[in-house]
Amino acid sequence: MTDQCPSTARRKTFLAEIVAAPVTRTAALLALCAAYIQGPLTKIFDFNGALAEMEHFGLHPAAAFAVVVIVFELTASAMVVSGFLRWVGALGLAGFTLLATLIALRFWELPPGMDRMMATNAFFEHLGLAGAFVIVAAIDLTKGEGK
Repeated sequence: MTDQCPSTARRKTFLAEIVAAPVTRTAALLALCAAYIQGPLTKIFDFNGALAEMEHFGLHPAAAFAVVVIVFELTASAMVVSGFLRWVGALGLAGFTLLATLIALRFWELPPGMDRMMATNAFFEHLGLAGAFVIVAAIDLTKGEGK
């Protein structure tokens, strides 16, 4: 009986070609940065909402924090997606994510229940996101920017 499926090595090569394709890489980097593109755009189109968010988390002056966050997230995302100093943008977003997570998702302060469970899940999802940015930076630093 002959094997009608391609060999494991051939499948791995095929998958590697798809995963390594420039369009796949760009789509993956856009997906990784999606929250850091959507968030500032939402803040731009609803600046009063952005101010309320900064106030909610005790960040003063709220307007200055909102503008800095908007500019930072869009700039760092552009760096990651474009490849221009990708490692700088990725490490910046990793640090920003950790800091924002510690400010906004302090699940340990919430009483047991649905809100605590949701905050706990979001906290650990954000840790994973920060880790992904560190991996992007590591790859960029070890293989060259924009590759």
